[in-house]
Amino acid sequence: MTKPCLAVGSLGGTITMTSGADGAGVTPSLTVADLLAAVPALAGSTELQTRTLASAPGASLTFGDLFTALDWARSAVDAGAAGAVLVQGTDTMEETSYLLDLHWDREQPLVLTGAMRSPRQAGADGPANILAASAVATAPSSRGLGVLVTINDEVHAAARIRKADSTAMDAFTSVPFGPLGRIIEGNVTYANRPRRWAPLPRPAGAHVPRVALLESSLGDDGTLLRLVCEAGYDGVVLSAFGAGHVPAAVADVVSEAIENGPVLLASRTGKGSVLSHTYGFAGSEEDLLARGVMPAGWLDGRKARILLWSLLATGCPLSRIREVVAARGGHPGGPDQN
Repeated sequence: MTKPCLAVGSLGGTITMTSGADGAGVTPSLTVADLLAAVPALAGSTELQTRTLASAPGASLTFGDLFTALDWARSAVDAGAAGAVLVQGTDTMEETSYLLDLHWDREQPLVLTGAMRSPRQAGADGPANILAASAVATAPSSRGLGVLVTINDEVHAAARIRKADSTAMDAFTSVPFGPLGRIIEGNVTYANRPRRWAPLPRPAGAHVPRVALLESSLGDDGTLLRLVCEAGYDGVVLSAFGAGHVPAAVADVVSEAIENGPVLLASRTGKGSVLSHTYGFAGSEEDLLARGVMPAGWLDGRKARILLWSLLATGCPLSRIREVVAARGGHPGGPDQN
């Protein structure tokens, strides 16, 4: 039987980290070849194409790094790979996976994975996660699902996944709808499938948008939001209290911010959608929407920022931004949820 072709690339992260001396903190050092040496079964079941794209912690990845990885994955599947696996740090995986998903325009799956424990720790999870991600990337049932994240034997949609624990092996969750599937004995079983949207074009211009993500907090008087506007940011995402609320003192500053660029409203809770017409006090969702804020629906603040950045980077007019955010966020009363 012909073995499937699989592309595996690495950007770095905990899964690649070792230390030069006992007691020293770990840093990225392993190549993709080093990682695959710990998964010997993979070489026997697939034809491998490999590339070490970067060697950075997840916190230091840039938009440029991600678009380089996107181009690599596109080229790999266009050359015959059944799918691509991209290894990276887990710190930013909920954001990077969504950015890639917005722009992934192939039927073959692009699967992200990483590790919560470095190779030197007891019970390191990197090899198992690579093996599971490879099974997902080569499974025919994964086609058409866009960018996926496979970790701890679960498969998550890029639009839903969230890192919810700093160190636990089951750090990732997809609340409230749950993961898409699980890997059992090397086979992937899907329980639900995400809505797929037409991919956004890759940004081609030299302009790199600046989009601020501001979280509401007790006693916020709007000073930070005003400073962001004065600094010339292209857009703002408000990660607001509860169902989409900010202090009354911030509401008037929001009106000023909208004059400078789009302002998206998300919930800081990490679970659930912002509302549209339940509360009517100053700083409520009803008040903010009347001022021109765009509701992010089910998207949390981090996803909403990535979406707004991508739309601005591709030159979308304000009317189109409003339409795409409403659709992909699945705001109550709007188009389908993501």
